[in-house]
Amino acid sequence: MDIEGIIRTVNGWAWGPVMLVLLLGTGLWLTLGLRGMTVRNIPRAFRLLFGGRTGEGGGDISPFSALMTSLSATIGTGNIAGVATALALGGPGALFWMWMTALVGMATKYAEAVLAVRFREQDARGNYSGGPMYYIRNGLHRRWHWLAWAFALFGSLAGFGIANTVQSNAVSQVLGDAMAVPPLVTGLVLAVLVAAVVLGGVRRIASVASWLVPFMAVAYLLMGLVVIVSHLQAVPAAVITIVESAFTGSAAVGGFAGATVWAALRFGVARGIFSNEAGLGSAPIAHAAARTNQPIHQGMIAMLGTFIDTLVVCSITGLVIVIMDVLPSGISGASLTSMAFGQAFPGGEYVVTIGQCLFAFTTMIGWSFYGERCVVFLFGVRGSLPFRLLWVLAIPVGTLIELELVWLIADTLNAFMAIPNLVALLLLSPLVFRMTREYFAAGERSP
Repeated sequence: MDIEGIIRTVNGWAWGPVMLVLLLGTGLWLTLGLRGMTVRNIPRAFRLLFGGRTGEGGGDISPFSALMTSLSATIGTGNIAGVATALALGGPGALFWMWMTALVGMATKYAEAVLAVRFREQDARGNYSGGPMYYIRNGLHRRWHWLAWAFALFGSLAGFGIANTVQSNAVSQVLGDAMAVPPLVTGLVLAVLVAAVVLGGVRRIASVASWLVPFMAVAYLLMGLVVIVSHLQAVPAAVITIVESAFTGSAAVGGFAGATVWAALRFGVARGIFSNEAGLGSAPIAHAAARTNQPIHQGMIAMLGTFIDTLVVCSITGLVIVIMDVLPSGISGASLTSMAFGQAFPGGEYVVTIGQCLFAFTTMIGWSFYGERCVVFLFGVRGSLPFRLLWVLAIPVGTLIELELVWLIADTLNAFMAIPNLVALLLLSPLVFRMTREYFAAGERSP
């Protein structure tokens, strides 16, 4: 068997039913253990987010900036191309399962951030570091410490695939198709723009993310709402189709091959996880840098990342695709989303082009911080600058190489990141439950 065949086999196992059950099962266990607190406290979480934007306590960036940094990494091409792929392979019902994944994923993201703040450290330069590698090392028995090193190793490498070269390649394809921009030109311009941000460290990343993420998310949502409002009479039927397809499957129409219930479940869950990253262990690295002394506060702010990414942004993409009835075309990915917006109003396809570029850029700057913190865990602060330089140099390479193998390797590394993190979440879940109960009991409010 060749190398690619071996990687495909490993990838099929890594993202097979066992992994999807582990991801969903962990989220469901945490949701039940928290007695649905995450879903019921969404309004409270928004009040915390906007009520104390500067933050109080130790940390490098504000709680708001920490959320924007994590969202900069999660709101990416998956929200445009990933949702479209899920619907093309799993039918409209895939969107329903993405919603379900997000509801339990909120508890996962909450627990990750609570533990990240609880067990974070300061490095030799005084910067705050946290995430799965730290709550494994500082929260679990030494027999589990090897999982911290495994997570950091996979985390430092995974970003070069799915958050770097894959993103630059997606931008070069979009700009090449829409404006005939040469791939290398796209890669070099992106490298310069990303370098200007990531070489400044977490504070500059957070500063850029804090204004760019809200702008691009709101702009994309407004364009999606224009389509939905202008086709308001089609919305009830679209929602019914999404829910019914989740439990009955989708019939073949035109170039759309149809989809079974299992396909809707499989692709909805998989793309939902890829989109919001709940359980992968990436987002808590950003939340560990927040200026706060209250882990519960940051946990509630963190769970909004899953809510915004999947229940808001991905829902807009999915609803526009279903309302415009473009699935029978048989195409997939960003092209399907582009077709839906293009049919909705003149020039709509450029919404997707601009969205792809902005979303990919923010993913690159957000994930650069994740990878750097993993490198700092492995090698100390001396690894920061070499990592940043390698990150920038890899960007133009992504526009020139065949990425199918890179996708496979990156997917596999992401799965290997998730496993140590999920083990730690399950083992530390009693602590999360106890901290949550004590917090709400002190405030005389039931969780």
